[in-house]
Amino acid sequence: MITVLLAISFGHLINDLLQSLVPAIYPVLKARFGLSFGQVGGIALVNQLTASVLQPGVGHFTDRRPLPYSLPLGMCSSLCGLLLLSQAPSYLALLGAVALVGVGSSVFHPESSRVARLASGGRHGMAQSVFQVGGNVGSALGPLLAAFVVAPRGNNATGQAAVAWFALAALAGIGVLAGVGVWYRRRLACRVRKPAASIAGRRVGGAMAILVVLMVSKFFYMASISNYYTFYLIGRFHLALHTAQLCLFLFMAAFAIGTLVGGPIGDRIGRKRIIWISILGVLPFTLALPYAGLTVTVLLTIPIGLLLASAFPAIVVYAQELMPGRVGTVSGMMFGLAFGLGGLGAAGLGALADKTSIGLVFQLCAFLPVLGLLAGLLPQTKAER
Repeated sequence: MITVLLAISFGHLINDLLQSLVPAIYPVLKARFGLSFGQVGGIALVNQLTASVLQPGVGHFTDRRPLPYSLPLGMCSSLCGLLLLSQAPSYLALLGAVALVGVGSSVFHPESSRVARLASGGRHGMAQSVFQVGGNVGSALGPLLAAFVVAPRGNNATGQAAVAWFALAALAGIGVLAGVGVWYRRRLACRVRKPAASIAGRRVGGAMAILVVLMVSKFFYMASISNYYTFYLIGRFHLALHTAQLCLFLFMAAFAIGTLVGGPIGDRIGRKRIIWISILGVLPFTLALPYAGLTVTVLLTIPIGLLLASAFPAIVVYAQELMPGRVGTVSGMMFGLAFGLGGLGAAGLGALADKTSIGLVFQLCAFLPVLGLLAGLLPQTKAER
């Protein structure tokens, strides 16, 4: 089973590497096409909405009829979007390219999360962490590889064309996910459905509403870092793009580590407790970041990344326990909501930055973790009890 978990985690790595490549090259695209911050936010919105709107529908469909080979097909969509992005001649073409990348991600997440649960051996939090850490590593590698592959070629057509090199990663992902599809198909053939425990139906809606608010807090703050942290460092501390992207990589690496440990800790101490600690515990660090010097700013992003990341595996597994038997639907909702909130946050924060400043955006976002107090209202599921 661990081989399957590592394979699906690798597929997640490739998927999210391609996703994170898009915001990593925003400075290149901004200079190449003369875009405003609002237009940059528009690219992020299209990419992340296409990576979110389809996910619940895909999950609902595959709950009834699993599609083992949808995983490599989704990666093919991302590959096509990547190649178009490297040659896009206009802003509209850029939007079409990032939409294809988003659709690939939307197809990938519901079924891959189901595969992770099937291969968990009952340790759902651990399996979700292993699965998600692949995505976080990919998200960290995207800016790093962009710094070495795309940025050195300049903010011009040559720099844009360098994006095509990442097609090699997409091809590797297609090969690995095809192998996972073979295992998944065999596993489905011998699957025995078992009834799962849940909390009372009337409490599910309230619990899900709280989870949505907590995810707003988490992913709006993540949008400020993943999309505008490089601009913040360049504008406030006058860093070179290459150096700013390395600082973003440090944050994303801490985020990956937090994801890896969050699931097993949730298995041990309970999903509700780790969600509460993760979101509310990050507040002192986010409040300090907008007023810190360069070194302290970079250091503060490490505990922020560690704590924020540890919540999501627990949130996904907790939601799956709220709605047993609907793993695909719940996974699609959670991952889709994550991308959708990220897109809305990026667009809204970009528009706010145009009217005010990037610095003010980070000052306002610092208060988002206060919403973590609502985690105390979450009920315990029967699985946790």
